[in-house]
Amino acid sequence: MTRAGLTAERLTLAAAELADEVGFENVTVSALARHFRVRDASLYSHIRNAQDLRIRVALLALAELADRVAAALAGRAGKDALVAFANAYRDYAKRHPGRYAAMQQELDPETAAASAGPRHAEMTRAILRGYQLSEPDQTDAVRMMHSTFHGFVSLERTGGFRHHPRTADASWSRTLDALDTLLRTWPR
Repeated sequence: MTRAGLTAERLTLAAAELADEVGFENVTVSALARHFRVRDASLYSHIRNAQDLRIRVALLALAELADRVAAALAGRAGKDALVAFANAYRDYAKRHPGRYAAMQQELDPETAAASAGPRHAEMTRAILRGYQLSEPDQTDAVRMMHSTFHGFVSLERTGGFRHHPRTADASWSRTLDALDTLLRTWPR
């Protein structure tokens, strides 16, 4: 009952698409096997287990987002770069909620080092060099930016901003203005 053409890459992409449709927490080997109309056992020649599948989705999502952010940042600096980065991040999370959720899982240090995660960090640090931030301020600013972006996106995804007439887009724009101001006037 095995289906020709199954590969780890094809399974990973299908799992990522499934995560976006039904939620990352609902992606299982069984759900993926049903998608391909094969038995669960047929998938184990391509993936080790459910955790391996989950990590593969996270790695795919990290790489996709890094590519989108890099394209958005091309030729930009300062506030333009900050806004492009932030908008690429937010747009990806909105378009791919399951993949975004996959990126939030903890990876072991070796896997994390081999992922696109370091590309994200370097792109963020490149933006911060435009604000003349050096260490340890860069690390603090990277953490602040990620916390702001992730917090906003997470609240938006769960409906946290629906109870006020001001749009999330308007608040996002003001948040980016405030981040730019803070980064330009970083406490020394």
